[in-house]
Parts: sequence; structure tokens; C-alpha cells
Amino acid sequence: MAQSYKSLKEDFVSNLSGGGIWEINYVTAVAPAAVLLWSALQSRRNFFVNYGPTAFTTDFLLNVGAILAATTIYSSAPTALNTLLILPAILLHIATTWSRRRSKKLSHTVVANGPPENKRGQDSLESLPERPFITHYRGSMMVVTCVAILAVDFRVFPRRFAKVETWGTSLMDMGVGSFVFAAGLASARPVLKARAVGKATFLGPSLIAAARHSVPLLLLGFVRLYSVKGLDYAEHVSEYGVHWNFFFTLALLPPFAAIVQTLPQSLFSVHFIALSATLVYQAVLDTTSLKAYVLTAPRDNLLSQNREGLFSFVGYFGIFLAGQAVGLDILPRKNPATMAFISGLSPKHQILTRLVVWSAWFSVLLFLAISYRTFGLQVSRRLANLPYMLWVSAFNCAQLALFCAIEAQMFPGLYSATDQRIETRRCKHATSQVLGAFNANGLAIFLLANLLTGLVNLSTHTLQANRATTMVILLFYTLALASIATTLHVKKIKIKL
Repeated sequence: MAQSYKSLKEDFVSNLSGGGIWEINYVTAVAPAAVLLWSALQSRRNFFVNYGPTAFTTDFLLNVGAILAATTIYSSAPTALNTLLILPAILLHIATTWSRRRSKKLSHTVVANGPPENKRGQDSLESLPERPFITHYRGSMMVVTCVAILAVDFRVFPRRFAKVETWGTSLMDMGVGSFVFAAGLASARPVLKARAVGKATFLGPSLIAAARHSVPLLLLGFVRLYSVKGLDYAEHVSEYGVHWNFFFTLALLPPFAAIVQTLPQSLFSVHFIALSATLVYQAVLDTTSLKAYVLTAPRDNLLSQNREGLFSFVGYFGIFLAGQAVGLDILPRKNPATMAFISGLSPKHQILTRLVVWSAWFSVLLFLAISYRTFGLQVSRRLANLPYMLWVSAFNCAQLALFCAIEAQMFPGLYSATDQRIETRRCKHATSQVLGAFNANGLAIFLLANLLTGLVNLSTHTLQANRATTMVILLFYTLALASIATTLHVKKIKIKL
């Protein structure tokens, strides 16, 4: 890569100020809107039951193509794209309800064609059920991430969506935080399984188990480091530092999370630790010279060269623990800590209410943190400070609530089965194959997306590509990722990294 072109590409993603939070909300709302239309087609027409080329193409266009469009050609009109997705879903829902006049029966279509329900009772059901809405949330988040890491190198991707230099909010800033939050959410499942069997948590074995997850990520981090340096690839140094990259941040999360799990639950809840750690970090930023050091210090030694990656880890760890706290609350079938005012609700509405409460809680804290009448702090992904942690947490809880509300409306009988086979079949019926595939092998697909992004950038002058060429490249790129992910998913191949 010519030095002048490399500098041009680095300038293309540097010194950006981002965009507004509400625009990010409108753009990302395309993901639940697409799932809403997918759910209407599935619950009202069984469109994706026979999963052939037509079903895959429709699934891909809805759950990947819509996100690609929202971040590129529809970036200035996300409301129009949301309307194009939501309106047909509503019309289909109303038309089908009016024509059959049995809305409750319609949501159980898949059960009527399945094995008969038995009467073994709730004991036959797993304590940690599948949650299709979480699969859709995590899958959509992964799609947005994979789209953005390549699209950002083309001019069709608005600069306000790219990562902010220091202060402000952007779509990609939210993307990296959401990746960590979703990882924390998923990490709650093994924790709950260990608690269910009364398994004691000891530091030594926990750290050894965490190392099994960290070592592959560390290796990927070093592979990326040497690839970027060896190929003279364009890089944004102020993002993480000279040598640090996102894989190193991900690699550090499991051992620190393992330490947290050894603390007494009655004294130190995960949510308490998440907020406390980030609050202390913010206090240190504001009362010492740490903020100035991270933002302006000369890069004259190994620590200062990688200061952004090292110190921002505290904020990312807070986001990870926030995700885990939410997961611990919503993943169990029966939560003994149910709030009194929702105890009389159905299970699906209890989960939805919990997510609304979580989102409201983090939103209130965010407002207090950034309001000029209180603390007047600014969001910074570079620092991963307190406002950034609260923004990411509030956003992801709201997204989860949207996906949960769609599932509750379109598949109301999802968790009413008394047999695990019936529930599993219902959950499969209510889950997009494409989003399920991105969720099942998320880290492997993310790695593949990084490799393909590097290949495209080394073989194409992305800044010189016109609009049509750009969209063709991005369409084939996302189609390749979706095809590979879905093939692995259908063949039940799970790549653990």
C-alpha cells in the first residue's frame, strides 16, 4: 500500500466527531423492525418453515440487507426504511387476524404440526430456556458490527457513523461497546448453570478455565498485530494504541470476570461491581492527571504507546459486567428475585418488564452523568468512561426490550409448553436461521469478517470506489458471511475460540 494512500485512509477515519444519539437509535431500530417483519411472515404464514433458497434469500435481505441499507444508502432516511419494514408487518398481522378470527390459535401453528404435548409438568423443562429474542439481538448486533468494519472504509458510509476521535457518540462506538455487552450477557449462562448445581467457585480453577478462553483471543490479537505491522496496513493509533487491539481487550475479560465470580454474591452483586468500578475509574479520570495522560501523553514507552487500550479496559469491563448482570436477571425460567409489582405477570411479560426497568435505570443514570445541571460529563469511547458505559448499557437493554416485545406479540405461546421437545421446536420456529447462525459462531464470523475486510482493503482502493461498486462489494461480502455462517449453523458446526 503506497504511503500516501495509507495516510489518506488513516485521515479518513481520524478526527471525527460522530453524530447524535437519537439518529443512532433510528438507524439501529432497523434491526428489530426487520425481525418484526420476519416474525410476521413466520408466525402468520410459516414462510421460513421449509428453509430453501427463497427462504434464505428473504431472511438475508431482511436481517442483513436492511442493516446494510440503513448504514449506507438509507443512512439519511432511517425512518423511511423502518416504515417500509414495520408497515407490511402490521398489515400482515391485522389481515391474518381478521381473516381467521383466532389469533391465539395462529401463534401455535407449529405446535399443531409437531408432537403432542405430554403432561409431565414443568419439571421436564430446562431451568435456562432458549430465548429467541436474545438470539435475534446478538445476531443483529453481530451483523451491524460486520457490516460497519468494512463499510467504514468506503465513502458511502457516513463519517458521523465512524468512531469518534475522543468525545461524542457514533454508531461504531456503540457497536464495539455492544459487542462487549453481548459477551457479558452470554457469560451469565455458565454462571447460572454452576449456581444451579451448587458448584463452589474457587479462584484457581476459575482462572484456569478463563485462560482457556483468553489464550485463543490473545493469539488472535498477536496475529492481527503482526499482520497490520507486516502489511503496512492503515491503522488508527488513537483508537487503542500502537500495539493494542480489540482482541487483547476481549482476552482480558474472562480472567477478571472469574475473579468477580469468586466474591460473595450476598455482598458484591455483579451490577454493584460494574457500577462501582466504572465510578471509581471516572473519579480517577476527573481528579488526577490520568485523563490528560491518556489523551495527550507522548508515546515514548510501551505503556504510553498503548495507554488507550490499557486504561479503557476498566470501562469495557464495567460494560461486560453490566451485560452479565442483565443476563443473570433475564435468562432463568424462574427468578427468585422477582420484583413484587411484576410477580403477577406472565413469564414473558415479566422478562419484558425487567428489561424496561433495566433500560430506564441506566438511562436515568446516563442523564444524570451527562446533564449540565448535574455532572456535565461527555461520552468517550476512547476513554470508555462512565457515560459511555451507561449509554451502551441503556441502549442494549432497550434493544433487548424491543426484541422481547416482538417475540411476546408474535409468538405468545412460546414458553407455555410442558415438554422440552415442544418448547425447543417452538423456539426453533421463532428464530431466524441467519441471525441464529451469526449468534452461534459469532466470534469466528467476526474473525472472518476482519480477514475479508483486510483482503478487500489490500486489493481495492476503497476511497476511490463509486457508489454502485461499493454496494456490490458490500453485498457480496455480507452474503459470503451469511452463507458461511448459515452453512455452519445448519450442519451444527460450532467453532469455539
